[in-house]
Amino acid sequence: MIATKGYAAQSATTPLAPFTYEHREPGPTDILLDIDFCGICHSDIHQARNEWGNSLYPMVPGHEIVGTVTAVGDKVTKFKVGDTAAVGCMVDSCRECASCKEGDEQYCDRQQTVFTYNSKDKAGNLTFGGYGNHLVLDEAYALSVPANLDKAAAAPLLCAGITTYAPLKHWKVGPGSKVGIIGLGGLGHMGLKFSHAFGAHTVQFTTSAGKIDDAKKLGADEVILTKEANWHAPHANSFDFILDTVSGDHDLAPYLALLKRNGTLCTVGLPEKPFAVSGFSVIARRNFTGSMIGGIAETQEMLDFCGEHNIVSDIEMTSFDKLDTAWDRVLASDVKYRFVLDCKSL
Repeated sequence: MIATKGYAAQSATTPLAPFTYEHREPGPTDILLDIDFCGICHSDIHQARNEWGNSLYPMVPGHEIVGTVTAVGDKVTKFKVGDTAAVGCMVDSCRECASCKEGDEQYCDRQQTVFTYNSKDKAGNLTFGGYGNHLVLDEAYALSVPANLDKAAAAPLLCAGITTYAPLKHWKVGPGSKVGIIGLGGLGHMGLKFSHAFGAHTVQFTTSAGKIDDAKKLGADEVILTKEANWHAPHANSFDFILDTVSGDHDLAPYLALLKRNGTLCTVGLPEKPFAVSGFSVIARRNFTGSMIGGIAETQEMLDFCGEHNIVSDIEMTSFDKLDTAWDRVLASDVKYRFVLDCKSL
């Protein structure tokens, strides 16, 4: 077994603390990863605090992982010792259903997606994530990171990146599209970068006047402040696609009114309370939908796209001794725009 050090939540009410645990020895198709960097995702906090009601303890969070391959099984073909590899939100699935065969492992029809943490593998063992110094996984669920990308700044691409890239690609955002991004945080700033890189006319929605300059620097063609009275009226029926990245409770009606006929509002945020959507908001053939991460092939496509366009997350580095402060700042939306843990110090 691979002795591992990390930080874990032992319950919904206890802070993360040092924790020792074990990963399996690498099998024939497995790689052993020494974790260099792990992004901090808001979902880490949701799950550690059992805000979604599905938490398993002890929990080692983290699914935005970049590290160095230090051992490979004898049937591994994608990686060699010394390579940089990355891990996102999942480490296995049934591999046999229609969704898995079509490259949408995240939507496994048999509900056998094994998530990087807060999940159980096929042997029934808890999975432990990137807030640690080692990870063992099948090479089929590991990704290659373009050499030109900064490893720390690339880590959030494994969740914040693919979570926003996947819906923009699925709904064919590109030149000629008018796209709105709701929220300018860890997810929103990546959605903004991708929409701009795809060639869409991109509009950032924000409640904060202090984010106007940042939004424009990140690629926004327009910025709309949503705290102003009747802010939405001049833009009614003009958007092809709106990506909602906000996890807090908010009213969708004004945004749905912005969509053209056949336009789509897609949420990737996960508020605690259910959305309230009036039939009158969608009766004009407007679409309200959601999206998760992408599959493994699409995640690799996203990383390669980032390599070609030199796209990474805007990050602040932090360390395990400052983890509580980092989580508090995530909750306060006080980070530009993603914290990344330096895991090499464990």
